[in-house]
Parts: sequence; C-alpha cells; structure tokens
Amino acid sequence: MKIMVFSDIHGSLYYTKKVIERIEKEVPDQIMILGDILYHGPRNPLPKDYDPLEVVKLLNPYVDKTIGVRGNCDAEIDVQLLGYSGNKDTLQITFNNRLFFMTHGHIYHPDDHPVLEKGTVFVYGHTHIYQAERKDNIYYFNPGSVSIPKGGNPPSYGMIDDDELVIKDLDGIVLTSCRLKDDR
Repeated sequence: MKIMVFSDIHGSLYYTKKVIERIEKEVPDQIMILGDILYHGPRNPLPKDYDPLEVVKLLNPYVDKTIGVRGNCDAEIDVQLLGYSGNKDTLQITFNNRLFFMTHGHIYHPDDHPVLEKGTVFVYGHTHIYQAERKDNIYYFNPGSVSIPKGGNPPSYGMIDDDELVIKDLDGIVLTSCRLKDDR
C-alpha cells in the first residue's frame, strides 16, 4: 500500500497544484493531510498564489482516499470546506498491521506525545522541517512543508510504501528515508 503524506500548504494554490501533480504521478492508495491547509497564519509569509478556496477545489476530488488532522492554523469553519473529515487533533490508523499516530505537531510532537507502542509511526507536520527516523522504537515521520519549508529545505512531501518512510521534494527526488523494521 502506498500512502502520500503532506502538510502545511497554508493556502498556496501554486504548491497545491504541485502536490496534485505528485498525486497523479505517485498514484497513492491513501492520502494523509497533516493540517495547516488553508490559512497561512500570522507569523508565516503569504505563500505563493495564496488562494484557499481554489486549494479546496483542487483537494476535494481526492476526498475518497483522504484522511487528515487539523493544524494550529486551521479554523473549524475552514476545515468544514474540505470534503474529508479533518477536524480532529489526532487520528490513529492501522496500515499493514502497524499503528500510525497522526497529529499536526502543535499539541503532540516528538518530545511530548502519548505513550506509544513499540514500532508505532508518529506522523506529524508543523515544524516545516522533514524527518524520517527511528528513535527508541518509535518512528518519527514529518513530510516537511509543501509551501513554506524551513531550515533551508525544499518544499517536500512524504511517501509510506509498505516498509519504508520516504521524503521527496516536489520533483519526486528522494531527500531521506527510513526502513520500517518488524520490531513490534
């Protein structure tokens, strides 16, 4: 099963179009959106081609394969425009017999999260810095930001492909990866 993961679009029509291009090339079975979809937030610069309503129009055709969580810049009223249920702060999903704990990252993050079972993948956004690594029997997976990356990183997204966590730039070039071990 292939799962595409992205976060922190912040209303950028330009980068949403890039994400849609990647969806069409990657053909994921499932899409995970980790919040901060429509609003850019008061501390972020206005992203390229800021147009939240058009972002909604581009994402909603994929609603049948999309799951997501709300970010700190996602107002409840805005999330209602999205066709998928993305109004929760956390979501726990099992894929390939492995638990995935999804959150945006502003409430729970790698340094402060609930007790998770060995082998869980903690999937989060918020920092705008990508990560794919294993620490203390937990996998930490952050796809970075589609529109406003930080730390000198390019815009990026993630792919979960059976037993591997992969971060790619918007041209599909692998930036980093981490293999999931059968350590549960």
